Amino acid sequence: MQTEQPLLSLIMPCYNEEDVIGYTIPRLIQAFERNGYPLELVACDNGSQDRTGEVIQEFIDQGLPIIRHRIEINQGYGNGVLQSIPVCTGDWIGIIPADGQVDAEDVVRVYESVARSNGRVLGKVFRRFRLDGIWRTFVSTLYNMFMLMLWPRIGSYDVNGSPKILHRDVITAMKLESKDWLLDPEIMIKAGDMGITVIEMNSFARMREHGVSHVQVATIWQFITTLLAFRFGSKLK
Repeated sequence: MQTEQPLLSLIMPCYNEEDVIGYTIPRLIQAFERNGYPLELVACDNGSQDRTGEVIQEFIDQGLPIIRHRIEINQGYGNGVLQSIPVCTGDWIGIIPADGQVDAEDVVRVYESVARSNGRVLGKVFRRFRLDGIWRTFVSTLYNMFMLMLWPRIGSYDVNGSPKILHRDVITAMKLESKDWLLDPEIMIKAGDMGITVIEMNSFARMREHGVSHVQVATIWQFITTLLAFRFGSKLK
């Protein structure tokens, strides 16, 4: 059982992920243990209706460094993250999906890159090699190009690439609000506005080996109108 103060608190929103977290959670924790970095995994049971919470509790009972944070009603991926931030105790706070598409060792590399910095950085992966399929890749490319058109300061072609790791002081100063998929763009936009350096590490994005993706590919028109409203609406002002 881990007794050291965690250097990194990693938030993992889990919504009906009983089939995948039995694979992804142990691999992630083991990768940090092998490299000697105390990790606190905040597993957010984000309104799940399956055995997600029970699987998380089983890992806790085994002594793994996990905090189970239950949200009764799912209000979106972003809400799971926002509600979990106050639970974190590490100096660095990260966000990672439960799907395990990014190798655990790559997550460690992202942490190492920010840990050597002055704290005013955002570490993330750039999914340079992806197995999403032609349509998903097309939509993702269009989405990222559109983001750059609206917010040139972002400077990234993988806005939603995770994990994202920031110092506690930075993520607190951002005053994040988005409860849905707009949380990733909000983080990147505010990082640009605050002059935060973005460090991107190349990563291979795998297909899910277990479970079912909960990311629905919205129509191009839907995400264009949503981003336009985000850009010119009052929220970011």
